[in-house]
Amino acid sequence: MAITPDWAATAPVIVLAVLALLLCVVDSIDPRGSNNQLLAGVATLGTVTAAILSVIYLFAGVGQTDGAITLYGGQLVVDGMALLFTIIFTTVASLVCVASVDYLADRPNQAEYYMLVLLATLGMSLMATAGSLATVFVALELASLPSYGLVAFLKTDRGSVEAGLKYFLIGALASAIFAYGISLVYGVTGVLDLAGVAAAVGDTSLAGLLGVGILMITIGFAFKTASAPAHFWAPEAYEGAPAPVSAFVSSASKAAGFVVLYRVFVVAFPISAVASTIDWVLLFQILAVVTMTLGNFAAATQETVKRMLAYSSIGHAGYILIGLAALTGVGDQAVVFGAGMMHMLVYGIMNTGAFLFVAMGEYWGLGRRFEDYNGLATKTPVAAVAMTVFMFSLAGLPIGGGFFSKLFFIVGAVGAGGWGVGGIPAANSALSLVFYPRVGKAEWLEAPHGKLQGVDGQGDPAGIYAAVVTAGVLTVLLLPAFAILNGPAFDAAAALV
Repeated sequence: MAITPDWAATAPVIVLAVLALLLCVVDSIDPRGSNNQLLAGVATLGTVTAAILSVIYLFAGVGQTDGAITLYGGQLVVDGMALLFTIIFTTVASLVCVASVDYLADRPNQAEYYMLVLLATLGMSLMATAGSLATVFVALELASLPSYGLVAFLKTDRGSVEAGLKYFLIGALASAIFAYGISLVYGVTGVLDLAGVAAAVGDTSLAGLLGVGILMITIGFAFKTASAPAHFWAPEAYEGAPAPVSAFVSSASKAAGFVVLYRVFVVAFPISAVASTIDWVLLFQILAVVTMTLGNFAAATQETVKRMLAYSSIGHAGYILIGLAALTGVGDQAVVFGAGMMHMLVYGIMNTGAFLFVAMGEYWGLGRRFEDYNGLATKTPVAAVAMTVFMFSLAGLPIGGGFFSKLFFIVGAVGAGGWGVGGIPAANSALSLVFYPRVGKAEWLEAPHGKLQGVDGQGDPAGIYAAVVTAGVLTVLLLPAFAILNGPAFDAAAALV
């Protein structure tokens, strides 16, 4: 499908920007208004519209059949990968906006909350289309700054404020390292657009300086994706933030970091050109193994559900890093690279649903420990079924799309000659069966506790309930639909690698 004019290919991004501004107008007209349904409806309208446009563009071949669409001298690039990740961001944001209707009931500054969600989603979508290191940095900050505010949104909650402050300080440090790495690459190559950098890195006489720049950029991305060794902020931020925000940051924000990581290293730093300077395939193999192993072992020792999900999120960052770690030049590179994109899609939905289930528990005033979920299935059996689906799909069992995405990872990594990188994810998936089923055991097998009996008279929060059930249905549907969706993902991967 050809699209004219070219800027129309950025319609999903434009919709997000317009609706964020519309929320600003609504808030300026009625700054003391508390019509949470209206505000959430406007935000959800923006994210759902952007998601639908992205789906239409993706399956119509926009930016794919005739090559990627480049805008503003290559500063923005619309292709299959950009559209696929925009679907991830907007889907997660839609679920979060719907769930926040109940979670934010009677709280102040609700318009600001939804504006921050839309602006962060806008920044993430721009990250997916970034075609130069300058655009990458600006888009990354547009996504990060609203996220800091969202984590600290509960101003009277010490945990939320502390989490936001830690997130901001560490994020500022990571941004400084990232910007310095970009400046070193620019100093060596003299260009910032990714294609121009790729053309210049092979002929530079300052290989050492280039290697330091690439390493510093890697550290910046490690922070954004909560990968080792820059993962330590994630458990604190996810645990202290409001649960819908934890879902948003751990899913959409992580996906944004990975889409830029994929594009920058595959396009700007082709391994064939920089292998003598820095072997980033080996670097990501080490980071992938360390990240997934550390995250899963730490998750297995946690006593609270939210913190377990936080460390689990770190473990999944290790799985997704395999998308780069297996680009050894052997086997079908598009399979494992596309599997990384597909796993991010599946993970984004099921991880969001899991954190929103925790939001339901917080809404009822339940504790965060596993035993606080004892007998919860007797109160909300449908949502408990959805949570069980999330847990088993995150573990890679054939109950949701997580099974196929992990399977393609392992098969692709082994096919690329990486028996170590392929076998370790399988071992870590087996390890995850230690901690994921603990939630289901508490829900279904343990007797209800007194605190749960105290909220029996409360109804299910409609927004959170709808978001959790929707995420559960999507997780299950992604299992049979994987064959339909993996085609665009593998095509997008093939176009890059």
